[in-house]
Amino acid sequence: MFLAIDAGNSNVVFALYNEEKKTWSNHFRIETHSSKFAAQLHKKVPLYFLEHGIGSSEIKHIGFSSVVPEINERILQFCENYFGALPYLISPSSFDKLPVKSLRPNEIGTDLMCNVMAAYSKYRAALVVVDFGTALTFTVVDVSGEIIGVNIVPGLKTALNSLFQNTSKLPEVELKMPESALGQNTVHAIQAGILYGYTGLVKGMLEAIIKETSQNYRIIATGGLSSVLTPLVEVFDEIDRNLTLEGLRLITEANR
Repeated sequence: MFLAIDAGNSNVVFALYNEEKKTWSNHFRIETHSSKFAAQLHKKVPLYFLEHGIGSSEIKHIGFSSVVPEINERILQFCENYFGALPYLISPSSFDKLPVKSLRPNEIGTDLMCNVMAAYSKYRAALVVVDFGTALTFTVVDVSGEIIGVNIVPGLKTALNSLFQNTSKLPEVELKMPESALGQNTVHAIQAGILYGYTGLVKGMLEAIIKETSQNYRIIATGGLSSVLTPLVEVFDEIDRNLTLEGLRLITEANR
């Protein structure tokens, strides 16, 4: 089996890929900036494998993408101790062998390259990958596989947390699409403002990208909150929650 480790700003995601069945399974995560991160890493990962009857020797290859450099060494050392092997850590030099290219490989996040690698390998077409993570990102790729631009805005939870932390009376609310854009109480008002607002943001950003480039794109959505904005279902050609993991696997294979 192949183990993917995707270290993002909110969570480190672990997932297994069955190379015979060609399926992803066994997703679990650890909070990236938890004060107990190291302890959770050494406790939660072995416990998860034990509870699911997966031996560490069953892991044949490990791919590791990270946008949080300060935790990389801990994860590398843990994998070497527990699995007996160092993961392949994706870096700008990993992109040399890929069908997708970036003019600034040292600046683009490895998570975005993983997204683009998976989407372009599948479609071989011009596309926009919309990733609903800690940041909401739009990665634009032309038909040749060249990344021609990236847009970054605060993610849904980031915006919601900022609102909650910087106001004295507004409560934390569930990220659930309300039936109406007109808030009837405080919770409803926040949900309507954030979720209908971000629906308009995504549509407006895509319209601006298409107008400026005069290209037709496949619009691919990914990330844990990619299905929250239900009015966007018709805008996206595909919602793939495993897109980053699949790209991580493909980049690791290309450089193995």
